[in-house]
Amino acid sequence: MGEWIKLTSADGFEFSAWKEIPEGAPRGAVVVVQEIFGVNHHIRSIAHRLAAAGYVAIAPAIFDRVEPGFDVGYDDAGRSQGFGIYGKLDMGKAREDIAAAVEAAKDGGKVGIVGFCLGGALTWASSALTPDVDAAIGFYGNILSIKNLTPKAPTQMHFGEKDGHIPVAEIRAIAAANPETGFYYYPADHGFACDERGAFHAESAAIAWGRAIEFFAKHLA
Repeated sequence: MGEWIKLTSADGFEFSAWKEIPEGAPRGAVVVVQEIFGVNHHIRSIAHRLAAAGYVAIAPAIFDRVEPGFDVGYDDAGRSQGFGIYGKLDMGKAREDIAAAVEAAKDGGKVGIVGFCLGGALTWASSALTPDVDAAIGFYGNILSIKNLTPKAPTQMHFGEKDGHIPVAEIRAIAAANPETGFYYYPADHGFACDERGAFHAESAAIAWGRAIEFFAKHLA
């Protein structure tokens, strides 16, 4: 059962986060980084799945600096609102808020981070720039503008080969420049791992999630 908590960033800003606790002793902890749709039902469900797998899960509301409590679905109206918030987001402050969540998650043991879309890109950046990240997994994050960052933590990235938002050929070039990072590709579109999107691809989602859980089990033990 999850609950909303409050976290404080390095600059003193207080923001919300969704937290789930596993039954029994935790195997580690994972910070879940949202898409442009906020800490919505899908992101909270990811936290729940991680808790069921034995991890403390914390999903920071990185849009709170622009619009506290932002939570929308995957329709056109939600997408438009999400892009509006995203356009006002300070990425440096977002990384600080993620770092505060990483710090808060340490009580669970080693800390991983997983992000989707916007969160996938922030996961790549956090692996390179945020201390104390022990493993990082990004789903369909557009990392083209931050491709020169080099992950420091063990990192795994997942992309759809039919993604209309991210040129996969350019992602493959980034992968070639980062041979220590695991890049995986699926016969699917952007957002394939979310069962609340029209682009959901069940087989690809199951394979990717299995790889993610195995990766965390290896690096957060």
